[in-house]
Amino acid sequence: MGLQPLEFSDCYLDSPWFRERVRAHEAELEKTNKFIKELLKDGKNLIAATKNLSAAQRKFAHSLRDFKFEFIGDAETDDERYIDASLHEFSNFLKNLEEQREILAISVTETLIKPLERFRKEQLGAVKEEKKKFDKETEKNYSLLEKHLNLSAKKKELQLQEADNQVEQNRKHFYELSLEYVCKLQEIQERKKFECVEPMLSFFQGLFTFYHQGYELAKDFNHYKTALQINIQNTRNRFEGTRSEVEELMNKIRRNPQEHKRANHFTMEGYLYVQEKRPAPFGSSWVKHYCMYRKETKKFSMIPFEHRSGGKLGDAELFVLAYCTKRNADTIDRRFCFDLEASDRPGVPVTMQAFSEEDRKLWMEALDGKEALLINLNKANAKREGSAQLDKIGFTIIKKCISAVETRGINDQGLYRVVGVSSKVQRLLSLLMDSKTCNEVDLENSVDWEVKTITSAMKQYLRSLPEPLMTYELHGEFIVPAKSGSPESRVNAVHFLVHKLPEKNKEMLEILVKHLANVSKHAKKNLMTVANLGVVFGPTLMRPQEETVAAIMDLKFQNIVVEILIENHEKIFKTLPDATFPEPISMSVSPPNAPPRQSRRQGQRIKRPLAVYNLCLELDDADSHSSPREDTPTGSMDSLSSQSPTPVFSSSPLGLLDENHLIMDSGDLAGWTTNLPAQSRPSMVSWMNIPSANPAATDAALPNFIFPSPAPGTDRAVESVAHRKARAVYPCEAEHSSELSFQIGAIFEDVQFSREPGWLEGTLDGKRGLIPQNYVQFL
Repeated sequence: MGLQPLEFSDCYLDSPWFRERVRAHEAELEKTNKFIKELLKDGKNLIAATKNLSAAQRKFAHSLRDFKFEFIGDAETDDERYIDASLHEFSNFLKNLEEQREILAISVTETLIKPLERFRKEQLGAVKEEKKKFDKETEKNYSLLEKHLNLSAKKKELQLQEADNQVEQNRKHFYELSLEYVCKLQEIQERKKFECVEPMLSFFQGLFTFYHQGYELAKDFNHYKTALQINIQNTRNRFEGTRSEVEELMNKIRRNPQEHKRANHFTMEGYLYVQEKRPAPFGSSWVKHYCMYRKETKKFSMIPFEHRSGGKLGDAELFVLAYCTKRNADTIDRRFCFDLEASDRPGVPVTMQAFSEEDRKLWMEALDGKEALLINLNKANAKREGSAQLDKIGFTIIKKCISAVETRGINDQGLYRVVGVSSKVQRLLSLLMDSKTCNEVDLENSVDWEVKTITSAMKQYLRSLPEPLMTYELHGEFIVPAKSGSPESRVNAVHFLVHKLPEKNKEMLEILVKHLANVSKHAKKNLMTVANLGVVFGPTLMRPQEETVAAIMDLKFQNIVVEILIENHEKIFKTLPDATFPEPISMSVSPPNAPPRQSRRQGQRIKRPLAVYNLCLELDDADSHSSPREDTPTGSMDSLSSQSPTPVFSSSPLGLLDENHLIMDSGDLAGWTTNLPAQSRPSMVSWMNIPSANPAATDAALPNFIFPSPAPGTDRAVESVAHRKARAVYPCEAEHSSELSFQIGAIFEDVQFSREPGWLEGTLDGKRGLIPQNYVQFL
C-alpha cells in the first residue's frame, strides 16, 4: 500500500494519525533525496569513466595512425597496401566513434545531471525548508498553548482576553503553515515522478543515439571490412607460399652454402684472420678481417672487424694483389694459412688464415694461388632434376593431365593445392615422359591415378623445365607492372610481354591459363579462386634465375601476374597488343622522377628512345585536354617522358615501323637499336595506342608527318616543318657548357631539333643551348 493522502481538514485536528502520515511522507522524500544524491554521484563517475575511456580510445587511435608497416623488397602488392592503410582506417573509425562518445558525455551532463541537481536543490530543498518552519511553528504553538493553559483564572479579564487572542492568532498561523506544508508534501510526491524520470529518459535517448551512431559507423565499415578480409586472406595465402619457398632455399643453402652463393661483383668475400707482426718481444697477433677480392681488377680489400661488438674497427685497406701462395704446415704453427703479396709492397707478404681447409681452397682458387686445388664448380652447369622439354611429349603430357582434371576432378576441393604421394607422382611422371608409354597412360578413365597425383605430376613437369614457362629473360619485366599502376595498365603490360615469349612457351601458357580460368569458374565447389591459383602457379610458371631471399620476396608479385593472366586470358591470348614495342636500353642516372638523358659522348652516339614510360604511369598535363595523367611514385626505376597533344617532329632516320622503331607521344618517332645485350635492358617499357604495325596503316594514322620518298637503301626521314615553343616538365642541371639548365615550367623559344639524337636546340632567357627532348613538352 502506498502513502496515505494528507487531508487538509486533518491539519486542524493535528491528530497522532495525521502526524504519522506526515512523517511517512517526509521519510519517503528523504529516501528520494538520498537516491538522487547517489544517482548524481554515479552519473558523474560515469561521465569521468566515459572521458577516460574516450582518452584511452583516442590514444589507441593515435598509436594506430602513427604506425606504418615496413615491407621487404622494393614494392608491395595491392593487398599489402590496403592492409597498411587499414591501421589509418581503424584510427579514423575510432576517432569518429569517440566524437560521438564526447557528444554522449555532454548530453549526460546537460540532460541528466543538471536537471536532477536542480530538482534536488529547488524542489526537495524547498520542502526541507518548509519542514523546518512547520516543526518550529509546531513547537511554538504547543509551548504557547501550554503556557496559556497554565494562566491563573484569577487574572484580570483583560489579561485573559489578550492571552486568548494571542493564542488564537498563533493557532491560525500554525494552521496556515500546516496547510501549506501538507500541500507542498503532496505536490512534491507527485512531482518527483516526472522530474526524476524525464532526465533518465533523455539520458537513455542520448545513450541509444550513441549506440545507433556506432551501428551506422559499423554499417559504413562493413564493406571496407569485407574487402580487407579478402586482402588479408590473399596475403596470408601468399605468405604460406613464400614461407615454403624461403624454407626450401634455407635448407638448400644449409646443405651446400657454396653452391648457392649470391652473384655479385666480388669474386670471393668472407672473413679471414690476418697476421699482424709486432716487435720481437711481443710476437704477432691475429686480427679478424672481412675480405673482398675482385679477380678482374686484382683488387683485394679488407676491413678489421670485432666479432664481439659486431662492429668495424677501422677503415678498409685496399691493395692490388701480386700473387698468392699456400703456406705449408711445417712453415707456420697454424693451419689453413696462405700468403698474399701486394704489388706495391714486394717482398712483404701478408699471412692469412681461413676457417677451414675447404675455405682455404676456395680462396686459393679465387686468388689464382700457387698449388691451388681446383674446386668442383659444376653449380653453374647444374640442371634442375628431370629432362622435361617443351616438345611434342611435353604438350601431350599437359593436355592429357588437363583433360583428366576437367573430366574427373574439376570440382574437387583444394584442386592443385592438395598434393599427391611423391612416389606415385614420380612414377606417373616417368611414364608420361617416356615416349614409349606416354600414349598408353589413360588418365581419364583409370582409377589407378588420383586427381591429386595428376595435378602434382603436371606441376612437377612444369617445374622441371630447364627454364620457367615465362622465361628468365622476361621475369623482371613481368614483375614490374605487378608492383604499381592501374589494373588496366597492368593488363596491357602483361598482354604485351606475353607476346614476347617464344612461340612454344606462349602456346603452352595459353593452354594452361585457359584451363586455370575454367578451374576458377568452379571456385564455389573447389575453393580455388583466382587468388589461390595464383599462389599455386606463381612459382611454377615464373622464377628468377638466381635463388635469393630478395627474389622470393617478389613471389607475391609472380602470383599477381598469374592472376592477371587468368582473369584476362581471352584478351591476352586471343588478341594482339596495340603495337609492337622495342626493347628498352639501360639508362643513365637521371633526376628523381625524370626521364633519362641522352648520351653525348663523341664518337659513340647511340640512338635511344625519346621517351621511356613506366608501364603503370601516365603523364598529367594541366594545360592539355588530351594528355594523360601523371602519377609517378618516388623512387620508381623508370620515369615519365613528356607527352604532347600535338605531334612532335623528328629528324631522326626512320625505317619501316617494325620492332626496331618506337612511336612517341601522339606521333613522335625515333630510332631504336635492338642489338644490345639483354642485361643492359631495364625492366620497364612503354605503352601507347598505335592503330597498326603495318607501315601504310601507321602512315595514315599520322597525318601531321611528312614522309619523303626514301633513297634506295636508306630509311625514311621525318622532317620538322616549323619552329615551336616548349615547356619544361622536369628540372635539369646542365652537364656541359652547350646545355641549358632550367626548372619545371620554363618556356623555351624557337625550339628545333638538334643534330644530336634525342636533343633539341632552344632559347631560354636569351641564351641558346641544348635541351634533352624528353624533358620538355611542345606547346
